Amino acid sequence: MKQDLSGVYLITDTNIQRRFSHMALAEQAQKAGVRLIQYRDKQATGREALADIEAMASKLRDSRASFIVNDRTDYALAGGADGVHLGQDDLPIAAARSLLGSGKIIGGSSSTVEEALQVERQGADYVAVGHIFETDTKQKEYPPRGLETLRKVCGTVDIPVVAIGGITLENAPDVIGAGADIIAVSSAICTAGDPFQKAKEFVRLFA
Repeated sequence: MKQDLSGVYLITDTNIQRRFSHMALAEQAQKAGVRLIQYRDKQATGREALADIEAMASKLRDSRASFIVNDRTDYALAGGADGVHLGQDDLPIAAARSLLGSGKIIGGSSSTVEEALQVERQGADYVAVGHIFETDTKQKEYPPRGLETLRKVCGTVDIPVVAIGGITLENAPDVIGAGADIIAVSSAICTAGDPFQKAKEFVRLFA
């Protein structure tokens, strides 16, 4: 059971770039010191996703990085992942916990203090808040929440807080300064010419 809920959280993405596979991104990130890695692929078929998840879970099993699956508790369970990240419209956290058990990591999304408190009450191990800045990685129905909302969430909940959305090397220090325990990064690492080096630069921010 890996529960190092701090530092850099890579969300792998092969839709915004085609140069690196989910596996390649995960391998380079964990070697750089990233401690949380999430598989997210909205375009993969069920078979493709499960094959990726099984391979990544096996590869990361003996590493220090925890491996999380986006949205799909069933894929996380079947593929041997360390946990699942759930959005507001996904399977309820309590239901996911009953399926995965107490030893797995469950995270939940929020965009307000009220939602963050709800995620905490439901028994999540961490709460993600965002999007903090403008981002092209996901379609959003609301404007960026900004650092002020992040500060409020960090000052309200007692579980680790993940800041997500538009985080770069330039704005990450402000995000960490606002109280985030973890920064979730996708495009800044996935689209880099050298994901290993870019991930290492993010990891150094927590040194």
